[in-house]
Amino acid sequence: MRSGGRVGVTYKYFGAPDGATAARVPISMRPEELGGDELGMGGMFTKIKPETVAAMVLTGIQGIPLHQVPPLELVVLHPDYAVVKLPMTVVDPLREVGEETVGAAAFIWSTVPDRGGPRDAFNVYRLLHEWQDFSVRLHDAGHQAYCLVWP
Repeated sequence: MRSGGRVGVTYKYFGAPDGATAARVPISMRPEELGGDELGMGGMFTKIKPETVAAMVLTGIQGIPLHQVPPLELVVLHPDYAVVKLPMTVVDPLREVGEETVGAAAFIWSTVPDRGGPRDAFNVYRLLHEWQDFSVRLHDAGHQAYCLVWP
């Protein structure tokens, strides 16, 4: 058994205009309610926790020490799932950064000891690029980033 993590948890990142809409997502799962494809083919399913993504962006791109990464905001806590909101300080920085910054952030994150998530710099680099595309879509739609967590 792995220590420190739950096996089989899936994270679905999506955009919504507000917390009330995000709270209804697990019930309906209808992309048209969100005004985009964030829950469709363009959504992001991953095994990477939102806390890890937040830390990856804030430490690797913003240079914030790992212990100063802000907590996520809980929107819904249900026995079968949870919805959390990622701070805009995690989403916004990715929109403007260039290739060199993404590469440097991936390298930095791959060297941080004792934390979860991908360890290979190229995998981190690919993940950051996916997040960069996601953050641009969210911004264009006027949405904030949320994550649906379910076992």
